[in-house]
Amino acid sequence: MKLGIMQGRLVPPEAGRFQSFPRAHWRDEFTLAAAAGLDTIEWIYDAYGEDVNPLATETGIVELDRLCRLHRVTVESVCADWFMDFPLVGVDAESSRERWLRLAWLMRQCACLKINRLVIPFVDASAIRDAEGAAGVVAGMKSLSDMIAKTNVELHLETSLSPQSFAALLAAIAHPRVKVNYDAGNSASLGFRAQDEFAAYGASVGSVHLKDRRKGAGTVPLGQGDTDFPALFECLEAVNYAGDFILQVARGTEGDELAWTRQNVQVARRWMQKLERP
Repeated sequence: MKLGIMQGRLVPPEAGRFQSFPRAHWRDEFTLAAAAGLDTIEWIYDAYGEDVNPLATETGIVELDRLCRLHRVTVESVCADWFMDFPLVGVDAESSRERWLRLAWLMRQCACLKINRLVIPFVDASAIRDAEGAAGVVAGMKSLSDMIAKTNVELHLETSLSPQSFAALLAAIAHPRVKVNYDAGNSASLGFRAQDEFAAYGASVGSVHLKDRRKGAGTVPLGQGDTDFPALFECLEAVNYAGDFILQVARGTEGDELAWTRQNVQVARRWMQKLERP
């Protein structure tokens, strides 16, 4: 198991954005991640930073690989927030086709850096809202079967679906490398119980975002919201979870990101110790 952080959390927010690719300071995050005791960074590919994101070019990928090796901080995953601005569902046929092709391209870029998972958000503006949307996701995922095999990139879906609806979606996709990205804060905000979620699809959880939120409200510091972390880690232990954890926590004081991250790393490491096996 590796502990990482969502990109952008180690430097001050840019242009008032809570979460985005840090156009000006992405290189600095490798030094800071190492200093904070983190193993990995979950890279962001979004519309805000797409024209300067090193993941998009051959020279950028070479530089990324160099920085990972230099600082001993890996990039194991990408959060595809681009699809928050350009949803894969609820759009016309031509837009849908182009966006699924963009996802296939992004999988190929990930493979160049041996990134093994791509988190796809189906929440907020990109949420799956009806049977038609769910059918579109199933069809799109099935169309990517060959690309999954070629790139060896897993697709981890983050949704706002109920436990039963999410389980039904996974059953319809029926691909072992299409998994669940479990976002602890989002589940708490939606009023879901970890016990119910893991009963429905626990074996399919491939990655975890550590976050705390109040029910029906926004992100708060770990331990100050409605996320039941003891229950969550009991559920993770029950399914023998051995994947990574990504800190996607509330921001602290601007300019004090490193100290704030170190505090959250200590909390997360204590929780993760419960899953360590001899």
